[in-house]
Amino acid sequence: MKKIRVGIIGQGRSGRNIHAKCLIERLPDRFEVAAVCDPIVERCEESRRETGCRVYTDYRKLLEERDLDLVVNASMSHQHVPVSLDIIAAGHNLLSEKPLARTAAEVDRLSEAAKKADVFFAVFQQSRFAPTFIKLKEVIDSGVLGRPVMIKVAFNGFARRWDWQTLQSHTGGNLYNTGPHPVDQALQLFGDADPDVWCRMDGVNVYGDAEDHVKILLSRRDHPTVDIEISSCAAYAPYVYQVYGSQGGLTGDHAHLEWKYFKPEEAPPQALVREPLAGRKYCSEQLTWHTDEWTSTAEELSFDYRVEAYYAALYRTMTDGAPLAVTVAEVRRQIAVMEECHRQNPRPRRSE
Repeated sequence: MKKIRVGIIGQGRSGRNIHAKCLIERLPDRFEVAAVCDPIVERCEESRRETGCRVYTDYRKLLEERDLDLVVNASMSHQHVPVSLDIIAAGHNLLSEKPLARTAAEVDRLSEAAKKADVFFAVFQQSRFAPTFIKLKEVIDSGVLGRPVMIKVAFNGFARRWDWQTLQSHTGGNLYNTGPHPVDQALQLFGDADPDVWCRMDGVNVYGDAEDHVKILLSRRDHPTVDIEISSCAAYAPYVYQVYGSQGGLTGDHAHLEWKYFKPEEAPPQALVREPLAGRKYCSEQLTWHTDEWTSTAEELSFDYRVEAYYAALYRTMTDGAPLAVTVAEVRRQIAVMEECHRQNPRPRRSE
């Protein structure tokens, strides 16, 4: 089995605890962490002790290495575009962390550069591989709920935050930090068309100048309305997913889904009545409801499971030519939605 030699730029929460951890602990037969970079010397030394890989404090030195099959850009969010462009210019295959960029125009610039340099270009969106989301989509696609009318996706909780990811200058805020996951899922559920976007943002318990409460509605004729929440102000978070369908509905969180539906062929026949109903009654009927549920295993619920699934799919793409599970075009659509959300909600910036 071919081993893909990987260089990782950034050894923070993402570069070390997500990417390096997965490749070293879960997929050592397919990937080798050959080099890492971080401007903090202590992080470099830690990686050297643990893996014996080459370490750098300047990512440009890492890019001089010619034996790397893939370079992971896990730099700070506001560095993603310039560092990715440098990776491409150095002739390396690129896997970028989210958010890929701030604007659709930046995505186009990256895509054109990758095409011109003839390098592989992918974006790390592991939530597409969450078993709960896969099951949710399976239930919707089965048709048992009928036509999807409204789909709600809520990645909510309650927390105060004061690190660099609360700064607009650092591409911070809930929409760029957490948003790529629910927005990516929501667009998969919405369909292929570009949606109309409505958004409201607020900064509540955040110490920087970015937002920590986001509400988005995606809509278009002949498509479900998709309601997205990414809030750090929700002391009660009763659901992650809800679906309203013409024949039933679904609700659940990351660990458990339940749904109920009726079968049209079992429903009492009805016809429009234009006159007042006898006895001043409201419409009333007895439907036979069918119920089902699904619960993830502890392993499926783990964050590491989704990361491994993403990298396993990426390996198949790089070695066997399998289609990318998450395409750059799909991520561009996501970035376009987030760009529009920010256009509708300009926030004052903190002076540096």
